[in-house]
Amino acid sequence: MTVAPDPQLFSAKADRRPHAVIIGAGFGGLAAAIRLGARGYRVTVVDRLDGPGGRGHAFQQDGYTFDAGPTIVTAPHTFAELWELCGKKMSDHVPLVAMNPFYRVVFNDGTTFDACQDSEAMRTQVARLAPADLGGWDRFMAHSEALFRDVYQEVSDVPFRSIWDMSLIMGAVVRLQGYRTVYGLVSRYVKDERLRKALSFHPLFIGGNPFSTTAFYCLITFLEKHWGVHFAMGGTGKLADGLADLIRGQGGVLRFNEEVAAITLDGRRANGIRLASGETIAADIVVSNADSAFTYRRLLPPEVRRRWSDRKLDRSRYSMSLFVWYFGTNRQWPDVPHHTILMGPRYKDLLKDIFDRKFLASDFSLYIYRPTATDPSMAPKGCDSFYALSPVPNLQGDADWTQAAEPYRQAIEDRLDSTLLPGLKGSVVTSRVVTPLHFRDELLSLNGAAFGLEPIMSQSAYFRPHNRSEDVDGLYLVGAGTQPGAGLPAVLASAKILDKVVPDAKQLV
Repeated sequence: MTVAPDPQLFSAKADRRPHAVIIGAGFGGLAAAIRLGARGYRVTVVDRLDGPGGRGHAFQQDGYTFDAGPTIVTAPHTFAELWELCGKKMSDHVPLVAMNPFYRVVFNDGTTFDACQDSEAMRTQVARLAPADLGGWDRFMAHSEALFRDVYQEVSDVPFRSIWDMSLIMGAVVRLQGYRTVYGLVSRYVKDERLRKALSFHPLFIGGNPFSTTAFYCLITFLEKHWGVHFAMGGTGKLADGLADLIRGQGGVLRFNEEVAAITLDGRRANGIRLASGETIAADIVVSNADSAFTYRRLLPPEVRRRWSDRKLDRSRYSMSLFVWYFGTNRQWPDVPHHTILMGPRYKDLLKDIFDRKFLASDFSLYIYRPTATDPSMAPKGCDSFYALSPVPNLQGDADWTQAAEPYRQAIEDRLDSTLLPGLKGSVVTSRVVTPLHFRDELLSLNGAAFGLEPIMSQSAYFRPHNRSEDVDGLYLVGAGTQPGAGLPAVLASAKILDKVVPDAKQLV
C-alpha cells in the first residue's frame, strides 16, 4: 500500500511540489491522480468530457440515469484502496451491493444459466444443462483458480519494462496453457456448447475475441467467484464522482471541457501539455489516460516515436467496437435480472464477422443491463432503465453508421420485444444510441475501437504499450490501452503500477 503523503510537502511551500498533469479522467486517470497525490505530487487532471469517468461516465436523460460503459465491480478492494489512501472508507461514500446471480445467460434455444458465487449452486446449474460435463466443470474451475493465483495475483500490477520481465509469466504460459485461446482451453474441459459459451464469452468485456485471446483470461471465471460481482448504488458513475471528490480533497484540480492538443516536449522529455485553446500547462511528469494508440499517434510528433511509430500502430490489431442503445421505459419487467447475456444463433462465425471480416451482420448477441433491478432510483417510480450492448466491428469495417444506426436499433428492439422484454414496443419513453463513431469522435479511440488494442498474446504484457513510455521520458500511460489491459481491475492496476515506475515526489523537489 502506498503511504500517505509527507505533511511537509503540504506546508506553506506546497506550490513547490512537483506537478503531474493527467490527460483523461477515466478510471485509470482518476486512480493515477489519487495515487500520485498521496505520494506528494500536485495534480491537474484534464478531460474533454463534461465530467469524470471517461468511458465509464454517466448521464441523465428525462429523469433516467444511464451508465455509459462499465457496469460491474469484480475486485472491490482495488477501489477501496484509493479511499484508504485518502484516510477514508469507500463504503461511507459509495456502497456496493453483491449481485446474485452475477448474470443470466439466455441461450438461443431458450435455456438459461445463472452464474453466481456459490459453488454448489453453480454445479447444480451445470448438472441441469450437461450432467456429463460436471467433472470437467470442476477441473476447469481448478484451472481458472490457478490462473488467477499465478497470473492475476502475481503480475497484474507488475510493470513489464524489458523482454526479460516476460520470464515472470513464461512458466505459467507453459504450465497453465496460456498459449491456447480462451475457447480452446474451455473446450478441453466441457463439451456442451452452451457451457463453452458461458465460460468463454468474458474476453468480450475487455475487447477480446474468445477464439484468439490468450487462455490467461480464463482466470476471470474464478476472479468473479473469489470476490463476487458488485454494483455501485447510484451506478458506476457514482464511483467516478467519488474518485473525483477524493482528488479535490487532496488539493488536486480537475478541468473538464478542455481538449488536449499535444504533449509538449523538451527534446525527448515530456514537460507539459498544450490545450486546443492554445494554453500550455507545464508539468514535471505527464500521465496519459487517453487511448494509448491515440496518445502516440495524435499527441506526439513522429520524430520522437521509435517504437510506437505510425507504421507499427497501423499494423497493430484493434478491439471490436460497440453499439449501445440506452433506453428508459414507462413500465417494469421485474423478472429480468440486473445483468443478462442474450446469446444469438451464431457464436464463432459471428465473432469472425466482428473481429476478422469486420462485417456488420444482421444477427447479434446482446448484453442487457437493467440497473433498476437493484437500484430503483435510476428511473422514475414504476419505470426501468436499460442499456442493450452489441459488439460490432470497429471502423476498419465498411459499415456506414450514419445510415445503419437506426435500423440496427430497431432490430435490437424487435429481438428484445420477442424474447426478454415482451411489450417493449410502445413502452420506450427515452432513448439514445452510441455507435463506433462515438468511440472515435468523442472518446478519441483510434478506429473507434472500444477497448483500444486487441488483447492477443502479441499485444499483451511486454508487447503492450508500457506504463512508462518507451519513447518519451517523463511520460506515463494508464488505462485499457496499456499494461495490464482493459476492464476495471486491470485499469486500476495500471495506475498502481505507477507507484513502481514514477519517481517519488521528494526526488523531484
